[in-house]
Formats: sequence, structure tokens, C-alpha cells
Amino acid sequence: MEESEPLLSRRSDVRRPNGHCRWSTRSLDSKVVEDFRWRLKYFFMNPCEKYKARGRKPWKLMLQILKIIIITVQLVSFGLSNEMMATFKEDNLMTFKHLFLKDFKDHWQGNYALYTKADVYDHIHHIVNRYSNLENISLGNLAYEQVDGKYTPLSICRLFYRNVTIDSGRDTFYIDPHIDEDCISISPVQPLDNINLAKNINFSLDFKRLVSVNINFTLKTINLQTVRQHELPDCYCFHIKIKFDNHAHSGKLKVGVDNDVRIYECRDYNVIGASGKRNYLLLMFDSVVILACFTSFILCTRSVVKGIQLQFEFNIFFHAYFNKLVTWSERMEFVNGWYIFIIVSDTLTIVGSVLKIGIQTKVLTNYDGCSILLGTATMLVWIGVIRYLGYFKKYNILILTLRAAFPNVIRFCCCAAMIYLGYCFCGWIVLGPYHDKFRTFDKVTECLFSLINGDDMFATFLNMRDKSYMVWLFSRVYLYSFTSLFIYMVLSLFIALITDTYETIKHHQKDSESVSLLQAFIAECQVQPESGPSQYDEESSSCCLPPWGWLKRIAKM
Repeated sequence: MEESEPLLSRRSDVRRPNGHCRWSTRSLDSKVVEDFRWRLKYFFMNPCEKYKARGRKPWKLMLQILKIIIITVQLVSFGLSNEMMATFKEDNLMTFKHLFLKDFKDHWQGNYALYTKADVYDHIHHIVNRYSNLENISLGNLAYEQVDGKYTPLSICRLFYRNVTIDSGRDTFYIDPHIDEDCISISPVQPLDNINLAKNINFSLDFKRLVSVNINFTLKTINLQTVRQHELPDCYCFHIKIKFDNHAHSGKLKVGVDNDVRIYECRDYNVIGASGKRNYLLLMFDSVVILACFTSFILCTRSVVKGIQLQFEFNIFFHAYFNKLVTWSERMEFVNGWYIFIIVSDTLTIVGSVLKIGIQTKVLTNYDGCSILLGTATMLVWIGVIRYLGYFKKYNILILTLRAAFPNVIRFCCCAAMIYLGYCFCGWIVLGPYHDKFRTFDKVTECLFSLINGDDMFATFLNMRDKSYMVWLFSRVYLYSFTSLFIYMVLSLFIALITDTYETIKHHQKDSESVSLLQAFIAECQVQPESGPSQYDEESSSCCLPPWGWLKRIAKM
């Protein structure tokens, strides 16, 4: 047996397809094996080792470093603009609540409600009166919307059941659940006197049939604070909806304010200075980001394709040359997960940058979608830095621990999720009517997850103190058993699972590590990285190639 083939003894000769020549395994096959072994070794080298082996500059590595810088700068720039936009929207929403909701206080968020019929009429009239005199009382630069030279009116829509007859004394009722809608419009140039609303605009409410009253109107304003950031101001159009919700018919009529914002480019503007130039610079910078990410996408996709091609070649080579089957885990070593990670990040960055260009040119206003794409892409880019730290063994332990513990963590979480969902359903049904944190299923999941982390624990116990004895006793058993089970057992087991994997990885790094068939084959490479690849030339060979050589040539095509 030759020194270059300790895995399995090979055939002593290889015939040409036409049967006219025979090869010596010592003269040709050893060079073929070494050449293929070197190709595999070179494929799994990091950029620094490839530079030492062939003098190949790590362009892909330098491109990824450049991407980290420019994508972070892009995100910071967009984040500042997004922050100003979000702050402006929130401030205007709070302004609308103070302008149109009578005697509104900041601490009444979500608790603004009315309890008498007179209060309902009084508050609706207050809204109409404030809307008609808005430009005289508002501190902001709010204005009415005009369409074809006419002001868009304020609309008051009443939603009510078609027919309702209720006799609470006799416990009888008749109801037609079909909902009808009736709307009236009020022009902003038609101010109303401070008199009864029902007499002024023929407005009345049948509270037994009333489902809700929706008041809709549109206001426009300009965000001038962007001028200080050398950006052109944006024009905002707020579609405001004030809803008097009487679905429950409980005597408590909830009032809420919501607004839908449309951002667009102002028609005529004149800004002294260079505010407009920053937009062009940002557009050029975003174009550079797209170009860099597209280049990275192409390079990483090419590397993934080469890895898949080399995987098939390795599989057929071992089967035909050594009569060995390659396992699926060994074949997956050719698929570099970090490249797929980078491809996903590049795709998100390209799409997010296109949306950002659309926002800057006022073609699009999808700030939320752009924020999600750019934020996720930047997160993935920074996580990808771990790949380069992994070239050093002392920093590689985090990646190895996560990769080794991931299957066990998933199985453990699936088992723990069954117990967690059981507690969620139980708390929702039993404690929901008595505790606001258990009122809906999503609130239950958030509350229990907060309890696992020790957050707001005393307040959760305290709010159940004044309930009936049976509910109070059940809540104590429920909460004590949940916290004891998940904090002292489940969470401790989860940490122990990660810790055991970490300790195992540390011992493997100190001791001799078990290697796969692929790693053992590469480790037998006799060609040193400094000496470059083998000089075996398939095209100039005086004799014919072995059968697997054709596959190699096809794979290169």
C-alpha cells in the first residue's frame, strides 16, 4: 500500500476507456490524490492561510469589513431621520388629544371615558368647535386639507343597531344585530356657536342602539426640525379618527384618538443654504452600499456554488476511488453557513437601501419596513464578525458551544414550551376576569415571561389580594408553582445544558479532537501551504485521465 493512501487500498491499475493503456498507481494516482487533497485543504483555509499559500489577497474579507462600516453609517443616518419622524408623529398625536379631548391629561392614556349622555354631546361639540377654530388656538402650523380648492370636511358617523328594544325591569329584549351607519359633514369654514349640538346640526343619539361614534378629519403640517439636520422638510398629512366606543353598553363609553400619517414631498420650498445637497450625498452613499452588498452577494453565492460542486466531486471521488460512502454531516461541511448568513444580510440590505432611497426621494413612506430590513441586516452583519474571531481558537469557543448545544436546546425548549402553554391557557381562563395582566392570551404570555425573569413579580401577586377567597387561593397556588417550576428548575436546567456543552468543548480543545473522514483525508496532505498547489496538469498528461478526472473537469465548467 502506498503512503499516500492509508484510508483504503486502491485498485492496482486503472484502464483507459478504450482499453489501450494502463496506469501505474505510484506514478499518476498518487499525484491525483495529493492534488485533490490539496484542493480540499485550500478550500477550507481561512483568508490569511490562503494568502500565505498562494499570495491571494483576501478581497472578500476586506469587502466584509468595508460593509460593516458603511452599513453601520447608513443605519445611524437613517436612524436619526427615523427618530425625528417618530418623535414628530408622537408629539402631534399627543397634541391632537389635548386639543380635541376635553380636559385631557397625559396620565389618562387608555383610560379616557365618558359616563353620561350630556358628557357625550358636550365632548362631540367640543371637538367640532376646536376643529372649526383650530388655526386660532393651535401652537403648531396645522392647516386644513384642500382637495381641488375645497376644504375637506369633518365627518361624524353614527353606527347603531337597526332595531333594539330593551326592558331591563322585565329582563326582556329584542335586537336586530345589523349595523347601520349615518354620517354628517361639517366644513371647517362654518364655525358653530357654543350652543346645543343637537339643535345646531340636527344631531342626536339613541344610546340604546348606539355602537360607536366616529369623528374623522384631516390636517396637514410641515416638519421643520429636519432643516437643522440639513435635510429638506417633509409635509405630513394626518388622517385623524376619534372614536366613541359603546360596544359593551356597560355605561362606560371609551374615547380614543388614532391617526394615520402620510408623508410626502412639499410642493414648493425655498431653503437658504445647502440642505438639498445632503439628500444627493445620501443617495450616492446608499448607491455605494447597494453596490458593495451586490458584489458581496455575488462572491458569496459563487463560493457556495463552488462548495456544493466540490461536495459532489468529493462524494463521487471517495465512492469510486476508495469505495467509501460519505455521510450527510461530512457533505454539509462543504456548505459554509456563514456565506448563507452573509447572503441573507446582503439581500436585506439591498432591499432596505432601495426603500430608503424611495423614502428620501419621497416616493415611499414605508419607514417601518425599511427600519426592519436595515436593522436586521445590520444585526446580521455584526453577528457575522464572530466568524473572523473564530479564526483564533480562544475566540472560537462561543461558536463551537452554540453549534454543539443548539440541537439539545431546541429539544429542551420544545418540552418546556408544553408546560409554559399549559400555564398560559390556565391563567387566561381562570385569572383573566380578575387580573388585567391575564385579560388576553398575549398578555398572559408576556406576564409569565416577565415572571420568569423576575420582573414585576410583587405587583402581580398584589393585584390578586382583594379577590374572592377561592380565586385568591388558586392564584397563589398558580403563581407559586409557576415561579418555582420555571425559575428554580427549568431555567436552571437550561443554564446547566449550556454549561455542560461549554465544558465539553473546552475538554475537546485540550485533548485530541475526533475528526471526520473529510478532516482525516485533508490532514494527510503532503503539500505545504507555502509551496502552492500541486503541479499536476490534467491537460498536458501524456496518458488518459482516470474516470473521476472527467467529473473534475466538468465541475470546473
